[in-house]
Amino acid sequence: MPPTLRLSVLDQSVARAGQPDDASIRATLALAEHCEALGYHRFWVSEHHSMPTIVGTAPEVLMAAVAARTSRIRIGSAGVMLPHYSPFKVAEQFRVLDALAPGRIDLGVGRAPGSDHRTARLLNPDPRSSENFPQQVRELHAWVAGEEMPEGHPGRGIRAYPRGATSPQLWMLGSSDYGAQLAAHFGTPYSFAHFITDGEGCAEALALYRHLFKPGLVQQPQANACVWALAADTEDEAWRLFASRERARVDRQTGRFGALLPPDEAPRDYTGAEEAYRRGLRAKAMVGSAPQVAAKLRALAQELALEELVVITWTWDPQAQRRSYELLAREFALAPA
Repeated sequence: MPPTLRLSVLDQSVARAGQPDDASIRATLALAEHCEALGYHRFWVSEHHSMPTIVGTAPEVLMAAVAARTSRIRIGSAGVMLPHYSPFKVAEQFRVLDALAPGRIDLGVGRAPGSDHRTARLLNPDPRSSENFPQQVRELHAWVAGEEMPEGHPGRGIRAYPRGATSPQLWMLGSSDYGAQLAAHFGTPYSFAHFITDGEGCAEALALYRHLFKPGLVQQPQANACVWALAADTEDEAWRLFASRERARVDRQTGRFGALLPPDEAPRDYTGAEEAYRRGLRAKAMVGSAPQVAAKLRALAQELALEELVVITWTWDPQAQRRSYELLAREFALAPA
């Protein structure tokens, strides 16, 4: 077991059936305040576009609201889908965020579109924009950190303001070997999206990152994994709540997206292939009572040699989501703010 295990939070502002989308954004803000009070280390928000299930489309805006409501917890993007944007503009946005919450801002970047390809083209008409991702990362770091661009670069002499005593911490996000290799090359912290792959490829990507790592933004490899988990007061209640997430995951396999359903309305008759997928999902799920989920999280951290896990939880009822984080904070004896 690692000497210490930090717990952090990733929230995606999930849409909930029967509730307006703006309620999901406000629920994210309430969750951030709740998790800071419980002693969580970071609070990250995601970026998705034109997706009926997830309404968190602008992490940089949401982070500003979280910054205004918190005082200790680190706040981050998980992440900014960089190929859609100008690195210079992203640097400006995150320098403003760092001015609002000095020394508390994480700038997680990713290459995935966070949407379908049609929507991605609306965000950036260049279909090959992701090919420039390594150069974008290099430029973003320079502008965020206040470093000079090399001779001949069109941005040489350009500064991203406001300047300050601190700067955002750049993180590389990924769910494949590509992000691991890029994070190792630039010497950035690395976060693996375990919840996207259900853990597939996570150990291999982390091993690759550590093996190839060259000191850069940080001097030693620094990594975490974003893990889906749900705890409740009883195991039966946790599995009942999980029905909402389970239905969403099964439906997604056949291209059906929608708001999260209440757990008692979520179950439906599944085809043979869907049922097999559902059983596999349940076999890997970190769901149960708080001691059960905590044991699974500790075992995963030990297996991956990680000192930090970022927990993501979907429930139809925001109160059940907050309760899950409360129970885990108690199991891990997090220090309340």
